[in-house]
Amino acid sequence: MLKHPATKYTAFPPIKIDDRQWPSHTITAAPIWMSTDLRDGNQALFEPMNSERKMRMFKTLCDVGFKEIEVAFPSASQTDFDFVRKLIEDGHIPDDVTLEVLAPAREPLIRRTIEALKGSRRAIVHIYNATSKPFREIVFGMSKPEVVTMAVNAVKLVKQLTDEHPETEWVLEYSPENFTATELDFALEVCNAVTEAWGATPNRKIILNLPTTVEMATPNIYADQIEWMDRHLARRDSIIISLHPHNDRGTAVAAAELGLMAGADRVEGCLFGNGERTGNVDLVTLALNLYTQGVYPNLDFSDINAVARNFEHCTQLPIHPRHPYVGDLVFTAFSGSHQDAIKKGFAAQDPDSQWNLPYLPIDPADLGRNYDSVIRINSQSGKGGVAYLLEAEYGIVMPRRLQVEFSGEVQRYTDQHGGEMEASDIWALFTATYLDTTQPIAYVEHHLFEDNKLQGIRLTVEAKGQTHVLSGEGNGPIDAAIHALQQSGIKLNVRSYEERSMGKGGDAKACSFVEVTQNGSERECYGVGMDANIVTASIKALISGLNRLSATSGVAV
Repeated sequence: MLKHPATKYTAFPPIKIDDRQWPSHTITAAPIWMSTDLRDGNQALFEPMNSERKMRMFKTLCDVGFKEIEVAFPSASQTDFDFVRKLIEDGHIPDDVTLEVLAPAREPLIRRTIEALKGSRRAIVHIYNATSKPFREIVFGMSKPEVVTMAVNAVKLVKQLTDEHPETEWVLEYSPENFTATELDFALEVCNAVTEAWGATPNRKIILNLPTTVEMATPNIYADQIEWMDRHLARRDSIIISLHPHNDRGTAVAAAELGLMAGADRVEGCLFGNGERTGNVDLVTLALNLYTQGVYPNLDFSDINAVARNFEHCTQLPIHPRHPYVGDLVFTAFSGSHQDAIKKGFAAQDPDSQWNLPYLPIDPADLGRNYDSVIRINSQSGKGGVAYLLEAEYGIVMPRRLQVEFSGEVQRYTDQHGGEMEASDIWALFTATYLDTTQPIAYVEHHLFEDNKLQGIRLTVEAKGQTHVLSGEGNGPIDAAIHALQQSGIKLNVRSYEERSMGKGGDAKACSFVEVTQNGSERECYGVGMDANIVTASIKALISGLNRLSATSGVAV
């Protein structure tokens, strides 16, 4: 690193606003939310989502409450084009949800984009071109007038093509790419030209998206840029100002919050901060920050664990254990003083009064979570802790949430019996807790079959001394087994699934971990299964989880 970085890097100049208003403003209502998980988020993945995962993500976003979802870049690939068509033609779009798609300001790509949206009830066409000096001079070799002309011509083409399809309610969104590095007077010129070309009115508003394509400065600078634009834009009553912060400086959430205080109406981002480079702004954190200030965000994260597990499945990305609100450890205290303070806070908390607990800015129950105090898992369970001993001695690599769950079982055992548990004792307790569970249901055998492109299963179980043969179909063996169990009135939901290989060669075994919950219960439990066959191990894990759930929550099976 340079000792004098100013010789290489230039500080972003301040925005001249002598009477800025945003520092004294507060956010009193939720913005318009737009999820770009399926576009900006998806294109940032090492392995983009397949059709199944994209559909699951789309439905998750709808369930959370997003009304505007950027689903694709349909002119960029046939895969994206086909996904948009599938959503429209197969009727997957709720009546109150609007699709958004992205297109560069280029005629053939715009035509392809409009083609992808034919037949939709309402659609947002999002076009962009780069406006900053580095892009104009280095990347494209364009003058300012050429940039303006490019944007205006693109808008006129969108207007022409969409007017040919009056059955759809069309909304235009325009982004001056790399807005934060664009001279404000030029950004204003481009945006005003685009607004005029579209013919924006209060009844037909245009969305002007002002992105931090790359974070250039501190969040207060971005707020100044937004307030300056808010003050100077023509036809302001016909414009929705949208924010699209990225997290290159680690301040995307702050930039979005200050941008809303500065006059913006809308925010684009991704669940848990996924996106290009360091990610888009984290919409979960933004929404729950509002919630902790007494503002309902119009997004429902009452079951944050389900949202998190769906996200991890769809993106194949782990959520950091310290991630705000949702990380596995954010409601866990290892410090004894913290544990004591939180315990006393819970004892003193009046359920009908304002929330006021030490170390907890939000009630975990509002998110469908619990306060998990992990006590002595490292100091009282052997040299390397419970997880280390099971991995080192028996090859069991537990998921993090299972580590927390099983440590509670270890704690209860040591409290009851006293003394120190050796590795063999911990293994015996793990086996009894997860692998040898036979009540209320014991696994006997299963047979798989194919039926009309679905996976079918005949599952034999024993319950109350009687043998039952259950049948079901699904997208895979686990899904089929879940449907088979529904025959006996058991409705299970699988929150997460992981598998590990134990041993090598002919002695290798599969170890499956299934996290389940059941309708009517707030409790989540793990089940574990081991077998030479991975499918058998998975089904054993499912039944293990069911038995654990019944034993720990009192839910009837």
